[in-house]
Amino acid sequence: MPDGKSDGRSAGRGKARAARAVRRAHAAHFPGASVHASLASEIGLRIVRGDYPPGTILPNEIQWSRTFDVSRSAVREAIKMLAAKSLLASRPKIGSWVEPKERWNLLDREVLAWYAASPDREDFLRTVQEFRHIIEPEASAFAAMRRSEEQMAEISLACREMGEAANLQERTRADTRFHLAILRASGNDLLVPLGVLIESALDHLFIFTTRQVGDQRLAQRLHEAIEKNIRLRRPAAARNAVHRLLENTDEGIGLAGR
Repeated sequence: MPDGKSDGRSAGRGKARAARAVRRAHAAHFPGASVHASLASEIGLRIVRGDYPPGTILPNEIQWSRTFDVSRSAVREAIKMLAAKSLLASRPKIGSWVEPKERWNLLDREVLAWYAASPDREDFLRTVQEFRHIIEPEASAFAAMRRSEEQMAEISLACREMGEAANLQERTRADTRFHLAILRASGNDLLVPLGVLIESALDHLFIFTTRQVGDQRLAQRLHEAIEKNIRLRRPAAARNAVHRLLENTDEGIGLAGR
């Protein structure tokens, strides 16, 4: 018969296994090939949506490891990724803390995606729209002056595919391609990488505005006016056409009059 000590050890091991099972049941499920990237995404989303306000000291490696049932090395790599995006900073004997929002790299694709999924989503969309007011009218005017025939064909194709789209997803993708193609056609090298970086933000904005703006035929005509004036090399008219489109979008997200 087993002695009392053996029974005690067995019971202890059983409790430990049960505790690990509870942790695993509440932990996020990460793909094995990119545990640290998935962990960084989970922590980053929690930071951006306000679970950990700026200045908050984050859990240490051991605590994160237990919470998500991952290795401490995965936690370290995840923290490095978030520090590279300026969401947090670390110091020995202090740990990691959330940086002020103005230091976050909001042009990082992943940070944009987390931001767009946060409770402040509508504020985020308004921020994207304000950015468009600053950039797109002049980019369109430059495109009208500088675009190549190949670039014009790309703009025209995206515009046509918007009108022919069978569903919201197709229209949104074509809408994003249209605006990114104009940025590329502007001939300004700084706008090209910037356009790629905000692609995720534009996707979120266009999905929202396409649902909110009731008259899709009007929206299509406004896009076609931009395409036409870039094609005919009319920079002032292209700029004005973009202003009209943005004003229409403003109404859809409640930015008008602000």
